[in-house]
Amino acid sequence: MTRWSLRARAAGKRIGFVPTMGALHEGHLSLVRAASRQCDRVLVSIFVNPLQFGPKEDFARYPRNPKRDAKLTRSAGADVVFAPKSQDMYPAGFCTRVDVQSLGSIAEGRIRPGHFQGVATVVMKLLHIAQPDVLYLGQKDFQQAVLLKKLVEDLSIPVKVKVLPTVREPNGLAMSSRNAYLSAESRARAGAIYQALRSGKEQLLAQPQRAWKAAQVMSNILQDARLDVDYAYAADPRTLVPIRAAKGPTMLLVAARLSGVRLIDNLLVDVP
Repeated sequence: MTRWSLRARAAGKRIGFVPTMGALHEGHLSLVRAASRQCDRVLVSIFVNPLQFGPKEDFARYPRNPKRDAKLTRSAGADVVFAPKSQDMYPAGFCTRVDVQSLGSIAEGRIRPGHFQGVATVVMKLLHIAQPDVLYLGQKDFQQAVLLKKLVEDLSIPVKVKVLPTVREPNGLAMSSRNAYLSAESRARAGAIYQALRSGKEQLLAQPQRAWKAAQVMSNILQDARLDVDYAYAADPRTLVPIRAAKGPTMLLVAARLSGVRLIDNLLVDVP
């Protein structure tokens, strides 16, 4: 993989990289198409990373269909699919981790201890292997995107990070590989997440000095739809720390569980 990238770069080609865990959907493919438009070569990785799953999470049953995924990435404009095995990425004796500290311990990091350490470790390794010029990420996993931009900045990795908008289903549900776990009835109910974010935005713009009320509005809508709320709050988009008063760009963050499936989403609000 590294030899391919170095040859492409030596020939003056700009490489776009889209890291994924497979089970691809339109959100992933929108990143591949953007990379294809903006770069000379496009690389997609497919790797279900065991380091970012907790002991009670869904690593074993996480959806896998590598042949379908490879076909989809090619049709979207990818030149290469990199699909390593776990033993290649983490051979016997592998013991190094990337510690992400504060950004890895809030919101998703509080609910899923160690998750972002696993994410940072695998992405660091993938960037070294793939040697891309541009890293493409989706806004749906906003905390992950913020954390990886900080990783690139702090560790002086020579790659540009682009975060592209969330792609949504007709009812507003953010596209996610885990949506495949939902029944038709649950998928319809999950539309309440985007409804909660939009209502939270209205509340935030109406009373920016009472950002906590937006959190209250979002939680109420989710609970009315019979979703179990892990968190719903307004945050500083750089640190994800909860805020009580909003001014300027403000991120609304939501995580909820439905039918045993954990769903996350967010909405960036520009508060005057």
